[in-house]
Amino acid sequence: MKANVILIGFAATGKTCVGRRLAERLGREFIDTDQRVEEMAGKSIPEILAEDGSEAFEELERQALEEACARQGVVIAAGGGAVVLDENRDLMVETSHVVCLEAKPRTIYERLRRAQADGTSSVADVLLKGDDPVWRIAMFREIRQPYYAIADWTVHTDRLTIDQVVEEVVHGLEYLED
Repeated sequence: MKANVILIGFAATGKTCVGRRLAERLGREFIDTDQRVEEMAGKSIPEILAEDGSEAFEELERQALEEACARQGVVIAAGGGAVVLDENRDLMVETSHVVCLEAKPRTIYERLRRAQADGTSSVADVLLKGDDPVWRIAMFREIRQPYYAIADWTVHTDRLTIDQVVEEVVHGLEYLED
């Protein structure tokens, strides 16, 4: 049995909200690698990217993921781009049941707009830039889609509540444990 559960997927698919609720349901600790990256750097992800560059961000993300996966029995929300690096994918698969949360570009766009208005997403401003943010989201998502294939279970979150997504994830974990 793999010790951890790790949620992967594009931004605004529900990894953090679902991860918190799933951890409560399973009686486990929750770790958000994006939050850990910001703690390690002492600044937001957009600030890290703007001031230090994508390589520095990827290294922090790798460290945060490695730290989280070294734990036992935790629920981890991985940053949306963490799956791009081979070593990150290998680590996820070796230590965790990997669950991918999916959503359509329009759903992601709407969720990011709400998060931007609420001030609850540090990446919303970056992803909503430009004339056609839905197209940008679709493009980024398409580039990452092959990496999400490492998932043991996938849940489409578009029309589901957080609790419904948690139920689907739990169902998947029960299936994987049989």
